[in-house]
Amino acid sequence: MSILLQIEHLNITFATQTGDVNAVRDVSFSIPESGTLGLVGESGSGKSATALAVLRLLPPQASVSGAIHLGEADLLRLPEEDMRAVRGAHVSMIFQEPMTALNPVMRVGDQVAEAVLAHQRTGKREAWQRAVEALHEVAIPDPEHRARDYPHQLSGGQRQRVMIAMALVNHPQLLIADEPTTALDVTIQAQILELLGALREKHKLAMLFISHDLGVVSRVADRVAVMLGGEIVETGPVARIFAAAAHPYTRGLISAIPTLKTERARPLATVERQPSAQAALPLREIAPGHWARTAP
Repeated sequence: MSILLQIEHLNITFATQTGDVNAVRDVSFSIPESGTLGLVGESGSGKSATALAVLRLLPPQASVSGAIHLGEADLLRLPEEDMRAVRGAHVSMIFQEPMTALNPVMRVGDQVAEAVLAHQRTGKREAWQRAVEALHEVAIPDPEHRARDYPHQLSGGQRQRVMIAMALVNHPQLLIADEPTTALDVTIQAQILELLGALREKHKLAMLFISHDLGVVSRVADRVAVMLGGEIVETGPVARIFAAAAHPYTRGLISAIPTLKTERARPLATVERQPSAQAALPLREIAPGHWARTAP
């Protein structure tokens, strides 16, 4: 199986008033065509920064080195005009908080149609029809009617489905899902994971699935990469990681997953960690609806 995404020796440094912060250090991994890699780690470990580097959406104070290849193209060295053609058409991203990622004053159908118009040579009427079809594909009931709703008129799960429809309407090769179930209750979370799995199979998608929950990642990914303090400390097939994790941090994450056999009298396992240098940075919006700790 050929490799679709290849990241080699990725380093991301944020310039701050108190000095540079090395958010991502020497990260390398690959995702084959139709494969799914789960990127797991605590907040501030560099997961989202890595994903945003793929789309070149990091803020100006970020310094990036290394190589990010999508097929034969090195995304870090593409002219900006070419990179705009990649975003949304070849690589799409689902952000973790759909209520802030969606435009509150635009109908959701218009927002999906806007993604079509940005990358396809088509008229507004056909783009609207494509948007309705995309909403139907992500199992939004009565998509012709709901396409005319505004984000606040939809439930959290429906808003996330709109984000998925927007990400997939142009049939990208790679989908980046940045904690797409974090703000959802357990039942809706399971439905979204099932939907992503079905769409991945239908469209033969490659996917980078980002989460702090190793249990969730085990349901959708073929391979897992565990990040700690900006570095990948362990990677391997999901079955091998759960059966014989090599790194103490990975073993700690696995032991912290609650199960039906967890004794009520015994507290859940915790992973003892000191806050990383990145955790001291203030939260800032670095992409529409996406917040991370970055330099002022």
